[in-house]
Amino acid sequence: MRETERDAVRDTDNLGSTGSGETSEGVWPYLGVGCMTAIVGFFGTGMIAILVAKLVGGMTGCAVEAETGAPCNWLTYAVRGGVLGMILLPTFIIWRMRKTRTAHRNSE
Repeated sequence: MRETERDAVRDTDNLGSTGSGETSEGVWPYLGVGCMTAIVGFFGTGMIAILVAKLVGGMTGCAVEAETGAPCNWLTYAVRGGVLGMILLPTFIIWRMRKTRTAHRNSE
């Protein structure tokens, strides 16, 4: 082995003491997961709602905007879908997270 390879510092050498690999039991993991999934839920379901607006507009014969190609009432669909996703996705994820933690705690 060359001297530079033997004396090289690995990325994990300066991490300090090793942790248990588990998150804390406080509110912070839920808050972090809830905030991130709220953002993802808002934009993700907002885009799906715009697709639904496009389909509904095509079925009802509503003409799209000539300049942008945006469907009729797209903003209404986007806001309602976004708010729905902003509520449902974090609720579902945190519910599953709590259920998993409870099952893990009860098995010990």
